Parts: sequence; structure tokens; C-alpha cells
Amino acid sequence: MDKKAIRKNILDALGSMEPEAYAARSLEAIQRLRTDSRYKEAGTIGVTISRFPELDTRPLVEAAWEDGKRVAAPKCSPSDWSMQFRYIRSYEELETVYMDLLEPAEDRTSPAGKEEIDLLIVPGVAYSESGYRVGFGGGYYDRYLTQFAGDRVSLAFEEQLCGEVPVEPHDIPVDSIFTERRMIDCRGGAEDGNRL
Repeated sequence: MDKKAIRKNILDALGSMEPEAYAARSLEAIQRLRTDSRYKEAGTIGVTISRFPELDTRPLVEAAWEDGKRVAAPKCSPSDWSMQFRYIRSYEELETVYMDLLEPAEDRTSPAGKEEIDLLIVPGVAYSESGYRVGFGGGYYDRYLTQFAGDRVSLAFEEQLCGEVPVEPHDIPVDSIFTERRMIDCRGGAEDGNRL
């Protein structure tokens, strides 16, 4: 199956999730991530402000602020397909851009260099257990990850794990995937049973 078909199938499946289940399952995956040493030790977290039906990242953003961490969100530049992370201290520093995405407003935020981000939450639509993903089709994260040396993890619902996904030479896998049920260590393919 090609990436476009995988993307459509999974987004259709996620789109039918009930609001209560969506919120509860998002929180469960985030709680699992918050118990991980990579989260605990990170001073700065890079995370996209999600929109339904992606796993809801707002509780993670709020938890990170409460935990005394710096939060950086991506600002995409469609003209050259580049992406820069910028520090946010409140939702007031976000603006609505194309496709109703929320991104940092440049006049209210400052840039976060790649070397400043300790833990990057990489979004996606579908994942293999080896950490490869099908994104939303823009390639922003694929480009960004080429020079990123910090920890790369993803938050996903179980439905987003789909065996194998098409892999291209430029694709960079994430180290781990946290779902509402488990943490998958993609570096060795082993599953961690730290169920909450």
C-alpha cells in the first residue's frame, strides 16, 4: 500500500473516535511518556500543537510547562519547506496559519536551535514498529531530522501502528513510540511492558 492510501485509511479510522476516548487515550500515552527518563531529563521539548484526529499534544505542552521545561513548537515555511522551532510560554503566543494549524507567532516568540532541543516529539499518521513513519506529506520533519541529534520519539494511538510502511532513503526513524497501551523501543524492536 502506498503512503497516500495508508494516510487516508488511518485518518479515516481515527476520525471516528469518540471525543471522550480521544481525550482519555491521548492522556494515557502522554502519561507513559512522562515516566520515561528522556522526558524527565529533557530541559527543552519540541512538540507540534496537534489538531484532531492526531493524538492531542496540548496536555503534554501544559505538563511540560508545569514540570519547568521549556517548550518549542514548529513554525513551517511553505515557500521553501523548512521548519524552525520557536519557544512558547503560553497559547497566546500561537497564531492560526494554513490548514488551521497553530504555530508560534514570530513577533511574540524567539527561535530554539536544534542543539537546544533535548526531546523532539515527531508527529505522524502511521508507524512501523521499527520507528519509520508516514507523515502528513509535507516532508518538514524529514528535512529537520537530518541535522537533529537529540532524542526522537512519537506519540500515537494503537491504530496508527500498521506493521510496515514504505521507507525512502531520506527517512529517519524515531527511537520510541508511546501509545495509550505501551512504549515500543524502535531501536531494537523490543516492546516495553510498562503499562499504566
